[in-house]
Amino acid sequence: MTLWNAVLLAAIGCLALKGAGYLVPASVLEAPRPARITDLLTVALLAALVAVQTLAAGPHIVVDARVPAVLVAAGLLLLRQSFLVVVIAAAVVAALLRLLGWAA
Repeated sequence: MTLWNAVLLAAIGCLALKGAGYLVPASVLEAPRPARITDLLTVALLAALVAVQTLAAGPHIVVDARVPAVLVAAGLLLLRQSFLVVVIAAAVVAALLRLLGWAA
């Protein structure tokens, strides 16, 4: 199987799954448990994406200036700071660590 065959097969699978979603009755999707699962699934997928983008460099795990920057951002979000402040603070932390040579 070539790469393009795998891509086409995945695309067909995604379209089939999306089409099957239209066949699910609304009463099933509006029940409390599926609604709660979909809310939590969104958060879990976003957290996984942040973790992969922060720690992954190819097949290796890399701890560099992004890790402390994400930790600072998480702390500021817990303190209910505005998103602009969080982004700027995380960027400053990463830039300072790289400037001082403490992180790559």
